[in-house]
Amino acid sequence: MPRPKTHDDALRHRLLDRAGELLSTEGPNALSLRRLAADVSTSTTAVYSLFGGKPALLEALYDEAFSRFGARLSAVPPTGDPAEDLVRIGLAYRESALADPQFYAVMFSKVVEPTREMSRAAMRTFAPVIEIVRRSVEQGVLHADDPEQIALSAWGLAHGLVSLELGGNLPPGIDAAQSYEIAMRAHADGWRNPGRRPPRNLPGPR
Repeated sequence: MPRPKTHDDALRHRLLDRAGELLSTEGPNALSLRRLAADVSTSTTAVYSLFGGKPALLEALYDEAFSRFGARLSAVPPTGDPAEDLVRIGLAYRESALADPQFYAVMFSKVVEPTREMSRAAMRTFAPVIEIVRRSVEQGVLHADDPEQIALSAWGLAHGLVSLELGGNLPPGIDAAQSYEIAMRAHADGWRNPGRRPPRNLPGPR
């Protein structure tokens, strides 16, 4: 019988998850291969076998963060109203951040200094947002001289609210999910051309 494969994808994911937790909660100095291996109940040999060393581990961590993030954004199905699509991709942004808060910190707090190629890969993650906005402007649903103005403002709104929520800085008693969706819908509606209302068959706030 073949020997069991111990250095598999499941171990790789556990190591990346724990590495993200250490970086996001304790900072770069907390991440050593020895501690990481101990926290995941494996050996430093396994870490080297899977990643080849700390620089490659950090690069893999950055790639994994944006891969998961991008997959959630890309999975948002179109509704027939590109402005509604922009709202829903904003909701997916928050869902991704809450699902993997340790990776959210890796992506946006510079705890990992990205290489040029890593930065280009990260920007490709936002291709669905840019595409939705461009389609909205081309169809006359939203108005802007530069579609990237809308994309940037949507990103800024989403990032600001998500960062407040993850940091525990929202006012007590607030419904974070409801407030977030109201803000995203108000943002999209603010860019709508007059008279371009969403189709009647589309649902309202979730």
